[in-house]
Amino acid sequence: MKENKYIVDTTLRDGEQSPGIALCTRDKVKIAKLLDEIGVYEIEAGVPCLSSVEADGICEIIENTKQAKISVWSRMNSKDVKNSIACKPHIIHIGTPVSYIQIYSKLKKNKAWVQKSILECVDLAKSNGVEVTVGLEDASRSDLGFILSLIKELKKAGVNIIRLADTVGILTPSRTKEIVETIKSHSDIELEMHVHNDLGMAVANSIIGAKAGAAFIDCTLFGIGERTGNCNFYDFVHASESIFNFAMSKKQIRQIEKNSYQELKGAM
Repeated sequence: MKENKYIVDTTLRDGEQSPGIALCTRDKVKIAKLLDEIGVYEIEAGVPCLSSVEADGICEIIENTKQAKISVWSRMNSKDVKNSIACKPHIIHIGTPVSYIQIYSKLKKNKAWVQKSILECVDLAKSNGVEVTVGLEDASRSDLGFILSLIKELKKAGVNIIRLADTVGILTPSRTKEIVETIKSHSDIELEMHVHNDLGMAVANSIIGAKAGAAFIDCTLFGIGERTGNCNFYDFVHASESIFNFAMSKKQIRQIEKNSYQELKGAM
C-alpha cells in the first residue's frame, strides 16, 4: 500500500526569492487559488514582517482559499511572530538556526540561546491559538545530537512538525537518508523536507527523504527558488507517484503551471 505524502507549496515565499522575481498580490492570490483547488495540503504564502503590502496580500490569500492550510514564515523573534499572528494564518513556520556556523559565527550566540528563543516564540504563537512548525535552518550541516536534543524540547512544547532545511543545498541522497532515519528512530515527530537544488539533487533528496519517513515535502512550481531553486513540484510528483499517494495528479500540476506561467513570467 502506498504511503500518503503531503505537498507544502512554497512558490509564493521561497520561490519568490528567485533572482528577479517579484509577484504582485493579484498574481499571488491567483496562484494560491489554483493550488488550493487541486488539493495542495499547505501553501506557504509569504513573510508578514516584510511589509504591510505583504501582510495584506497574505490576508487576501487566506480569504480566497478554502481547503489548503495557509502558512507564513517568521524569523525567531517575538516581533516577527506577532506580525505573523496578526495575519491569522493556520500555521506559523519559525526558522531556527541549528548549525554551529550559523549560531556561533553568524549570530554570535550559543545553543542555550537558540533553545530559549525558539521555545519563547513557540509559546507566543501557540498561546494565540496558532499551530507552529519549526524549521531547522542549515540542518544539513548541523550536529545531529543538538538537533535531537532540540526536537525533544520542541515536542514537549507542542510542536508536531519539524522542517529539515538544506539551506545551502549540500545534501546528497545518502546523507538525507541518514539524517531522516536517525531522527525518526529517536522521535515520533513528523518531518518536512525543504531541499535546494544547488547540486541538482533536490528532487532525488526529497524522494529519499520521503521514503525514509518524511511526510511533508516542500516544492515550488517550475522548481523556482533562491539560487538554483527548490524541489520541482511536477518532477517530484511525476517521479514518485508510483510509490506515494498525493491529493493531486501530475496532470493537474501541469495545468497549474500552464495557468500560472504568465504571472511568473511577468514577475521577472
